[in-house]
Amino acid sequence: MNAGILGIGRYVPEKILTNTELEQMVDTTDEWIKTRTGIEERRIATDDVDTSHMAYFAAEKALKDAGITAEELDMIIVATVTPDNPFPSVACMIQERLGAKKACAFDMSAACAGFMYGIITAKQFVEAGTYKHVLVVGVEKLSKIVDWEDRNTAVLFGDGAGATIIGPVSEGRGILSFELGADGTGAKHLYQDETIVMNGREVFKFAVRQMGESAVNVLEKAGLSKEDVDFLIPHQANIRIMEAARERLGLPVEKMSMTVQKYGNTSAASIPISIVEEVENGNIHDDDLLVMVGFGGGLTWGAIAIRWGR
Repeated sequence: MNAGILGIGRYVPEKILTNTELEQMVDTTDEWIKTRTGIEERRIATDDVDTSHMAYFAAEKALKDAGITAEELDMIIVATVTPDNPFPSVACMIQERLGAKKACAFDMSAACAGFMYGIITAKQFVEAGTYKHVLVVGVEKLSKIVDWEDRNTAVLFGDGAGATIIGPVSEGRGILSFELGADGTGAKHLYQDETIVMNGREVFKFAVRQMGESAVNVLEKAGLSKEDVDFLIPHQANIRIMEAARERLGLPVEKMSMTVQKYGNTSAASIPISIVEEVENGNIHDDDLLVMVGFGGGLTWGAIAIRWGR
């Protein structure tokens, strides 16, 4: 039995913060931001919308898309580094609000690789036959930990949530292979003090190397080649990093998801937000082979090769 994605949903705040507006807040320019990152605007949650609210909104949509009720959930995993509070977990908060009475619930912290860690964890429970339906949410309210006076980080991040229901899928579909990794020696390059602190040069070097390597590795593990790939969904951190992964796979531009220009880097939410975007745009079809790959603070990384469809 293979585990795959049964339903998807996302939530992005209505408030848009453009590069032009950022020019008034910090020493930067629209041209500099677009050239270096590809970002044109990002979404910012209002003070009355916290991480758990965005997670709940995305989860409701994923449940509806999967055609199941909250009471059919066995487990809830929320990937986030910006919970409402240190505890209770965001997962427990949305369990109560959804009415998922029989689901166990916990948060996991792997920064921008959190969603990859979450769905790979869910896969184990589903394929072991322990649980049938697992809700995995990637969600961040990064605006509350950004230093809005630091031009190196203030331009990068946005808020949002993406959710998937992981469960058994038909033969030949679902998650075919995966890779998880971590390198704690790089923790000093990307971390949260009171706000986000990042050594951009070192993170860039790590990400360019690791995104490409992990994408190739999951294909090899699945017994597939670059030519088999129909679509790439990379973590939406920086267009130059994403392009490096695309070129490593030899894919044309139209076969890579690019939402960073609209939402910025939403950390654990970026890949599931992009999945919904590409499905809605008609770029993902049943039986397509997708590669999803992310990296984040820790330093952490994760990737999957997945045959799309239920």
